[in-house]
Amino acid sequence: MGSPQSRWDHLQTGFHGIIPVPLGSNPFPPDLSFQVQGQAGVKFQNWAGTYGSSPELFFRPRSVEEIQEILELARQRGKRVKVVGGGHSPSDIACSEDFMIHMGKINRILQVDKEKLQVKVEAGILLSELNLELEKHGMALANLGAVSEVTAAGVIGTGTHNTGIGHGILPTQVVAVSLLLASGEILECSESVNPEVFQAARLHLGCLGIVMSVTFQCVPEFRLREVAFPSTLSQVLDELEEHLRKSQYFRFLWFPHSENVRIIYQDPTSKPPCSSSSWFWDYAVGYYLLEFLLWIRATGSSPIWINRVFFRLLFNSRVENVAQSHRIFSYECRFRQHVQDWAIPIEKTKEALLELKAALERNPGIVAHFPVEIRFSQRDEILLSPCFQQDSCYINIIMYRPYGKDVPRLHYWIAYEEIMKKHGGRPHWAKAHSCTRKDLEKMYPAFPKFCAIREKLDPTGIFLNAYLEKVFY
Repeated sequence: MGSPQSRWDHLQTGFHGIIPVPLGSNPFPPDLSFQVQGQAGVKFQNWAGTYGSSPELFFRPRSVEEIQEILELARQRGKRVKVVGGGHSPSDIACSEDFMIHMGKINRILQVDKEKLQVKVEAGILLSELNLELEKHGMALANLGAVSEVTAAGVIGTGTHNTGIGHGILPTQVVAVSLLLASGEILECSESVNPEVFQAARLHLGCLGIVMSVTFQCVPEFRLREVAFPSTLSQVLDELEEHLRKSQYFRFLWFPHSENVRIIYQDPTSKPPCSSSSWFWDYAVGYYLLEFLLWIRATGSSPIWINRVFFRLLFNSRVENVAQSHRIFSYECRFRQHVQDWAIPIEKTKEALLELKAALERNPGIVAHFPVEIRFSQRDEILLSPCFQQDSCYINIIMYRPYGKDVPRLHYWIAYEEIMKKHGGRPHWAKAHSCTRKDLEKMYPAFPKFCAIREKLDPTGIFLNAYLEKVFY
């Protein structure tokens, strides 16, 4: 690999757009009197309840100056710093036993450019808040993930995606990023300013610096018509190219241990809003009854029949919904769950899914909860994107945690990862996976370039944690 400096030599030798802080040439004067206060005794746990940590100090800063103080305090005490957003990542990527920063009070909209259809926001704003503000200005994001209670910095930091082969992962909608570096300086980056850093910062893993602002490229607001209907795995795989042509945001749900599939089309429309939602079916049956049955069967006999019965009850008919785009893209994630989500080259979709189906059939002791969600994304040039230089199919598997109870998943996880690796898969960064640096170097062609940028921006590793150490060492 060579030394950090030699790996940096093929990149530009300096950064442009570094903004000096008002404290003078040294952003961290040694006699700084700390004003920011951290809270001890806070226990952090992610939304799914699968990972957590007890940071020594937990901070809720209100300004860049307060964050600069936190960084200096961390440097003086030899501590590391992690930023946490909405806490929805089902892995330990946000965990820290040292200092933790929550950006919830740094959440303003800084600028709306209606001519360019761009919006500049502070890092801690939730997408649920941003979506409503954009709607007031007749604007929207072209694509969104399923969960909206996530921050602007967090959603790009792990490469959040939705579906649509004509659309990239969410970071592809970013046109500029502002980073507070370990040195205390602010680095601006975009396609024209520090472009190499920009391609790293759009999917930053929280290890390049602290994101202070993000500028998104938007589109005029639009309404979506969602149509969902039943099919079979064999049919949807045989007609995959046709489905991708028919619908701008096409995805499908496979119900393991069966041939059952739910196809979902989402496309722009001028139709008036309509909804097929029902509290009884969506909540009484689809949530409360399902969770109770999964809990009963968690340590008992195989709950395979649940997949088939609930498909017939809830997913075996045609339904239609029309609403503003962000209301269709986002939906309520009710179940705490373990998740794996890998992207494979799109041409491997059929082969990989049939292998996963065959693996479950060969091993009746392996139980897979429904659904397996299949989505598609366009290739990009973001260094650590799972879609780097290849159109991709994401295959997402889950195991629910009824009433917080873990269910056996190890053999399912191993079988799934083996198939994904066999077909050139790359893991979603927010999800738990078993990959080491050696694996990731093979999967991500630009991994060495990202590492060189990281080592240049954060030479002492102040932004690392246990998750990132597994990635980079």
